[in-house]
Amino acid sequence: MPPSVTIVAKLKVQLKLSIARLRMVQQRDEAMGKTQRRAMAQLLEVGKIESARIRTENIIRSDINTELHEILELYCELLLARAALLESPTCDPGLEEAVKSIIYAALRTEIKELQQVRVLLGERFGKEFVLAAMENSDGSVSEKVVKKLSVTPPKPELVQGYLEEIAKAYGIDWPKGTRELGPPPELVDADPSGDGHNGGLDGDQAHMASGTDLPADSKAAQERDDLSRATPPRTFGSSNPLHVNPSSPSTENPRPKVTLNSMELKPNKKMVDSGLAKPSEDRKGDGIPDVNELAARFAALKR
Repeated sequence: MPPSVTIVAKLKVQLKLSIARLRMVQQRDEAMGKTQRRAMAQLLEVGKIESARIRTENIIRSDINTELHEILELYCELLLARAALLESPTCDPGLEEAVKSIIYAALRTEIKELQQVRVLLGERFGKEFVLAAMENSDGSVSEKVVKKLSVTPPKPELVQGYLEEIAKAYGIDWPKGTRELGPPPELVDADPSGDGHNGGLDGDQAHMASGTDLPADSKAAQERDDLSRATPPRTFGSSNPLHVNPSSPSTENPRPKVTLNSMELKPNKKMVDSGLAKPSEDRKGDGIPDVNELAARFAALKR
């Protein structure tokens, strides 16, 4: 007689199936989202703004579901990685949020495999545990899961932001006149090329160079001349192993930006002319700085 299959073994199988299903649904929704955004761009182009606003709410809801599926996929991977802890008759504190979040969301999604995971978790930890998770009586369910499963309509500001980003992505002048404003004003930064009035020196060295006359044959004067002639390499950052990945757009932040001390990092004219940053036109309006730009900005801020 073959040995009976344990609940944990069944859970591992269903968790793997759930992860595969979640990924497939995310790919499907992403493809549908591109088609819907193209349709919204056509509505904006012909001036059907109100129709576009209503249909944009469907896009926002689809994005929220995609973000929910990403969270549930991570929870399933966590349970699969720590499957040995599920052998205990009581839920481990490190898995409580993941377990209760899956139980809470299983019946509210279209993923049938998650419903099977919910049934197996109920057999493992008991009906009272499942009821507490469904009602979220102890607040153990993830706040993000609860928020993304709510049925509240999106805020008008979020709908407006989505429409503006869609118009920008497809090159549509909406709201009218936004493409005629030109680029934003340049930020006042230090000269990254090192050919300013102080020859690219920092504060102490610039003070020494301007306030003290050193003998021409002294070692300090020679070092000062070497520093004044030094300029940052134009290829700085191209082979840098450090990569900065800005956050992806989401329903909570449809316009992600890279900021430092609440200031958005953008290249100024001197950086573009010196080759340390690419012009904004070459980036096709994506608004995401590259590694060269960030390296030049941080180098300028240090000065």
